[in-house]
Amino acid sequence: MLYHTLRHRWLRLLIAGIGALIGAISLNVFIVPQGLYTGGLMGLCQLIRNLVFAHFKVGFGGADLAGILYFLFNIPILALTYRALGRSFIFRTLACTALYSIFYSLVPIPAQPVIEDPLTSCLLGGILAGVGSGIVLTCGCSGGGLDVVGLYLSKRGSHFTVGKFNLSFNFVLYAVFLFLFDPAVVIYSVIYNYFTAMVLDKMHQQNITVQVLIFTREDDPELPRYIMQKLSRGVTYWTGWGGYTGRELRVLCVCVSKYEIEELRHAVHQTDPHAFFIIQEGVVVDGNFDRRVTSA
Repeated sequence: MLYHTLRHRWLRLLIAGIGALIGAISLNVFIVPQGLYTGGLMGLCQLIRNLVFAHFKVGFGGADLAGILYFLFNIPILALTYRALGRSFIFRTLACTALYSIFYSLVPIPAQPVIEDPLTSCLLGGILAGVGSGIVLTCGCSGGGLDVVGLYLSKRGSHFTVGKFNLSFNFVLYAVFLFLFDPAVVIYSVIYNYFTAMVLDKMHQQNITVQVLIFTREDDPELPRYIMQKLSRGVTYWTGWGGYTGRELRVLCVCVSKYEIEELRHAVHQTDPHAFFIIQEGVVVDGNFDRRVTSA
């Protein structure tokens, strides 16, 4: 069902919008009332805004300089990743960036923290933020910023996942925060971003590589052809024999992203209802393996 949902453009954008709403709730309800800092590109923009105001006393009326900088910084990022991630992804990124901005404006910020304990706020906020961003990325969308850079590096074969890249960037960013702000606030902010990154990598299914072994008695070339043509994945197969029955069978081996599993499962059951699988998640794949952003 997930795979088919991701093939419907507007339904996918709707689900991505729900993810953006979850992200806005996590930040405005749990993190901002505690006086903590978000990370990533927006955290960098907040740092620049605070330094500009502190040293130059420059105001921008009702506009938030951090939001303006965030938009401007996304322009070269999207230009850099355009060829690798595709026009449809850039369009969805622009749409989701707009949704993020709207939700961040509409979700009310409590005058007092909803949960007094800052550590609990960090945990809940980080989990919700990771879930929201993971939904957005799994739908082939992005709110811009470091998520786009992380996707670009992952697609180019880097060992960085989206969450790991965000975590590395935030390590440097919070090292700067540590010299400028209250250490306790920085520590809690780091905890928040750590849980966001961990949950994000679990939710972002394109990051999860799955090895599938398919055991079938059917000697039909349709299944390997389907895997290669419809999923655009390479497949290796060989002949084996059942240890109990002694009967000949075919073993197919293919590596896919987690979100492609349901489509593969459906195709196998249609070809041979008696076939069975061995599915192993989180395998390490190197070399010529395509890490994708879902297409339109």
